[in-house]
Amino acid sequence: MGYIKRDIETAMRAAMEDYPCIIAAGPRQVGKTTLLKNMSEEGRDYVTLDDFGDRALAKNDPALFLSLHKPPVLIDEVQYAPELFPYIKIAADNGAPASSFWLTGSQTFSLMSLAQESLAGRCAVFRIPSLSQHEIYGTGENSPFTLSLDALNERRFRGNTASVSEIFRRIWRGSMPGHISGKFKDRDIFYSSYIQTYIERDVSEAVDIANKFQFTDFIRAAACRTSQMLNIHSIAADVGISDDTAKRWLHVLEKSGVIFYLHPYSANLLKRTVKTPKMYFFDTGLTAYLTKYTSPEILEAGAINGALLENYVVAELRKSWTNAAKDCPIWYYRDKNSREIDIIMEFDGELHPIEIKKTINPDARLIRTFEILDSSVSVPRGTGAVLCMRESISAFDAQNFIVPVWMI
Repeated sequence: MGYIKRDIETAMRAAMEDYPCIIAAGPRQVGKTTLLKNMSEEGRDYVTLDDFGDRALAKNDPALFLSLHKPPVLIDEVQYAPELFPYIKIAADNGAPASSFWLTGSQTFSLMSLAQESLAGRCAVFRIPSLSQHEIYGTGENSPFTLSLDALNERRFRGNTASVSEIFRRIWRGSMPGHISGKFKDRDIFYSSYIQTYIERDVSEAVDIANKFQFTDFIRAAACRTSQMLNIHSIAADVGISDDTAKRWLHVLEKSGVIFYLHPYSANLLKRTVKTPKMYFFDTGLTAYLTKYTSPEILEAGAINGALLENYVVAELRKSWTNAAKDCPIWYYRDKNSREIDIIMEFDGELHPIEIKKTINPDARLIRTFEILDSSVSVPRGTGAVLCMRESISAFDAQNFIVPVWMI
C-alpha cells in the first residue's frame, strides 16, 4: 500500500509558509517522521535523537549540534534534548527562514511544554494521531465532524459504506501506519513489538520500572476498562500495585499519547454531574490486542464490544478535528442519577449530544436524555445524533439524526 496521504498535510503546508519551526507531536509509530519526510524538500538534513551519540551531542553541545545539522533540518524525538530549544529560539529571533526547523516528539506533554516555554510565537504545533478512518478508507478532503445536515450529506461521498462486521474489522485491525500500509503484515507481532519498544524507550525514560512484565499487565488492565469512568484503585488492584503507582503509570500513558481522557460536561445549572473522566486508548487495534481478541468476529461478539466501538467513535471524532488543525470540543455527560450522554460536542454556539450504539435500527427512546442539556441555558442545545451501524443516514426528526459510524 505504501505511503498513505495524511489529512493534516493541508494545514501543515500552510503553516510551513509562515513559521520558522514546525513541531509534530504524537505517540510512537503514528507516522510523524514518515509524514515530514514525505513533505520534505531536497537537501533537508535529517537526524534522530533516538541515536544516543547524536542525543549526547545535542544535550552537551547544542550549538555544535546545530552547526553540524544546519537548517533546513528535521530533528526526530527532539524532547530528548531540551537544551536545543534556546538555540532554535535564537535562530528564529535572528531571522531564520520559514520552515527551517522541523521537530518531532513522542512525549507529547513534554514537547508542548518546551514549545510554550521557548518557542512561543515562533512555532506551529501539530498533534499527529494514528491514521483516521477517512485516511484509510475514505476519499476527498477531510473536515471536522459536525451535525450540520449539509455537512453530513457531503460526508456520504467521502467514505465507503461499512457493515457491522466491517466496522469491527476496522476496530480490530487498528490504525497504525506500519501495519495498515502493509510494511508489517502480522498484526500480533506488530503490536507485541510496539509494546516492547514503547516500554523500553518511553516508559523506562519516564519512570523506574523494576518489573516490565508488570507494566505490561498494567496496560492490559487499563485496556480492559477502555471507555469507562476512570477507576484507579480497580486497575491497581488487578495488577497488585499501589494507587499512587497506578496514578503515575497512567500519567506516563497519557503523556506519551497512548491514552486520553474525555472529561465530563458541566454547567452552572447541571450541578449533579460526576467529576471523573472517562479513559480511552488512541488506537483500538492496540486495545483489542491487549484484551486478547484474536479475530474481528470474536471481538464483535465479545464482552467489551460496545466499549471498543465507543473508543473507536470517540477517537475518530477527535481525529477529524485534529487533522484539520482544530481543537476538538468534546465531553461526555453523566449525573448522579446515572443519566448519560456518550458525547457532547460544542460548536457554532450550540451543544450537540451524541449516543453511540451497536445497532442498525436505534430506538427513539435513546434521544430522550438529550433533553438534559436544555437545563444548560447558557449554551443552547443544537442538533443531536445516534451514531450506529446503520449503513445510510436517516433521522428521528429534524433535530435528531441517525448517522452511520463509517461516515465519521
